[in-house]
Amino acid sequence: MSGIDERTGIRTDRRWSLGSLPVAATALTGTVAVYMALVAFGNLTDFGTNQQFVQHVLAMDTTFRDPDLMWRAIESPTLQNAAYIAIIAWEALTAGVLLLATGLWGAGLRDGRHEKARRVSSVGLVMMLLLFGLGFFAIGGEWFAMWQSSEWNGLDAAARNVMLAAFTLVVVHLRPSSRDDG
Repeated sequence: MSGIDERTGIRTDRRWSLGSLPVAATALTGTVAVYMALVAFGNLTDFGTNQQFVQHVLAMDTTFRDPDLMWRAIESPTLQNAAYIAIIAWEALTAGVLLLATGLWGAGLRDGRHEKARRVSSVGLVMMLLLFGLGFFAIGGEWFAMWQSSEWNGLDAAARNVMLAAFTLVVVHLRPSSRDDG
């Protein structure tokens, strides 16, 4: 039954339930937001670990060292560090956008409006796809031949991140059926 509880003045009909698409979109967006925030935080607080990763990938020093490809290598520590700082900044910005989107989904669970949450989620998730798809797959994996390295190959981790972002993007854009809550 829907209506207003006379004692509390609170609406008694629910706009959402745990199994609804808006709740799933909220949970997935929030999960990805926290994940990206922790990735950025980890890279800031343990700067050196992934800095080494970026340096080795850009230097191409653990690839097959094919002379036809080695001209692509970036051996300047200044440029390597600039690339790493840009990655961390992009991660932090992505996390911020996704945290905002999670808040908008939460507000939408109360008022039934989800379009702004969908748009902001899409921006953050596309940012994540660009980082791990374009940045790690295309640029790191192919341009800098990261796939050739047995030590500094981040393609499996990038694949997991691309799949998580893509799956979440699909769920965010699903529309509830007329029978579904929200």
